[in-house]
Amino acid sequence: MLVMGIDPGIAITGYGLVRERPDGEIEMVAYGAVETPARDELPARLQQVYRGVRQLIEQHRPDSAAVERLLFGKNVTTAMAVGQARGVALLALADCGVPITEYTPASIKQAVAGYGNAGKAQVQDMVRLLLALDELPAPTTPLTRSRWRSHTCTARATSSSTTRSRRTERAAGLRASRRGR
Repeated sequence: MLVMGIDPGIAITGYGLVRERPDGEIEMVAYGAVETPARDELPARLQQVYRGVRQLIEQHRPDSAAVERLLFGKNVTTAMAVGQARGVALLALADCGVPITEYTPASIKQAVAGYGNAGKAQVQDMVRLLLALDELPAPTTPLTRSRWRSHTCTARATSSSTTRSRRTERAAGLRASRRGR
């Protein structure tokens, strides 16, 4: 099963695709980010996120997707833009018929690191270990490196938490609802 994880953002929408192998191990297939220039107007940036996510879906044909839920912060303007980016990512997935599971940040951290309040460094290290990566990949541009790494790692954690959740459900013989985790 190929799962696409998405960490939505207006400047950087991180994605990660992981596959659960027949032996139960999880392998990284692809990762990266859809980036939009700050100089572009919001409608153009939203269109870029939509087209970027849609292109990834058409290229990789994921069986399902996991999207991080938005938590509202103090900056309402940023929260609105991120919410709109999340909406166009969900629309791209729905337009392509990809089943979607949504996760809160705490549930992603719980599934990956075993602790819902784990810090970014701990989650990143666990993703690295779960996916058997020597190091966390990063772009060559130093100005966006930490934000890019954070968004792509969250996306990989999101997709990994889906495969781990499904494995647990199968082991317990449960059929869980795919909405509202």
